[in-house]
Amino acid sequence: MVTALFADKDGEIFDAPGYPAAGRIGDRLVPLLKKDLIPLPEGSELMLLPDRQAVYVDEQGKVMPLPDKVLAVAAMLPVGYTRTYLPAFFKEDDAPVLPLYGYTATALVNDAIYVAAVKSDDNEKWHPYHYNTKSLKDKVARIKREFSGNRLVKHLAHCSLTWHCCTAQNFFYHRWEAGIPTSPSCNAHCFGCISLQASECCPSPQSRIEFRPTAAEVAEIGLYHLASSHEPMISFGQGCEGEPALAYEVIASAITMIRQSTDQGVVNINTNGGFFEGIKAIVDAGLEHMRVSIISALEETYQAYYRSNYTLADVKKSIAYAKAHGVFVSLNMLSFPGLNDRQDEVMAWENFVRETKIDMIQLRNLNLDPDAFWNIMPKSAAPSLGVCNFIERLGRSDSHLVIGSFSHYVSKDE
Repeated sequence: MVTALFADKDGEIFDAPGYPAAGRIGDRLVPLLKKDLIPLPEGSELMLLPDRQAVYVDEQGKVMPLPDKVLAVAAMLPVGYTRTYLPAFFKEDDAPVLPLYGYTATALVNDAIYVAAVKSDDNEKWHPYHYNTKSLKDKVARIKREFSGNRLVKHLAHCSLTWHCCTAQNFFYHRWEAGIPTSPSCNAHCFGCISLQASECCPSPQSRIEFRPTAAEVAEIGLYHLASSHEPMISFGQGCEGEPALAYEVIASAITMIRQSTDQGVVNINTNGGFFEGIKAIVDAGLEHMRVSIISALEETYQAYYRSNYTLADVKKSIAYAKAHGVFVSLNMLSFPGLNDRQDEVMAWENFVRETKIDMIQLRNLNLDPDAFWNIMPKSAAPSLGVCNFIERLGRSDSHLVIGSFSHYVSKDE
């Protein structure tokens, strides 16, 4: 049996023998089956969901609350895993909005905790043991002294030690993808933005950069990382900033300065792709990788989340220009079971992939309260095909399409 889990008010987690587990896809509560589950991955965390009752599936297939109003449990997955079902629960009327995490269904199978997920990429570079090491503070202090006049180094030091940002820490570890934030402003107002939140949602888990760096500041640390690090990549467009293309003059000038000194490493931008003129300038300066944040291939659904001053047509225009100039283009697809895998969405995604000829899709679990998110989404009668079927259909839409979770470093010799 796939057995339901629950938590008491003190946060202790228990199984409920004889009570089959349920999951959620979209707004539907359904039984969880063994084939839907994998063992709890290393690096996962379990948490209770306040004011949300744990549930089970009765003999008639109806979802019911567990006795004694015990609390629902969810898993937070490590990067590289894509959830396939949300946690099922009954919410109290006055329940608070949940913090920004990627809530995943859990259950007990053969005395072990399982989760509703699939592995979507090799997460070795992003495994927790590579980060927040004992040596980090000393590395940060040393590089801050070396670049004492560069405001970006101070900002990245704060992100590393306070927010524990992996791409910020990579700069101080001299390796892999290092983030370089540049833009305090944005052309979208995403529901669930992790650096600037409207009052109707929930607290942001980090703060946004408050200054505009100069091209010289960007070039100084960009060149340092590309010329001295292992498998180096610099990325514009971090969680602590808005839309980097709005800072295109700074970024384009910095790329030009960097590439005058070294051809090592990869220059990447994480963008919503909505500001074409900015993307064009950055591509013309020598951009090599572009990762475009996206949640839907349908305009109405896209706008419900991004609430932007541009359209999906603008995003496609930016992608087309980047592809025409040799840029490797990925989609940073925000994944929510019951949305992306809906029949109308799947067909739109297949057309999007064929039209844009993107190189890769990076699946990312959307970190939001499931109810808060679902309440702002346009309603549709289209059935859900399931996350695994959705991923399979995407793979069949273009034989050259790579599906994973991360930007992959490729040396210029390959």
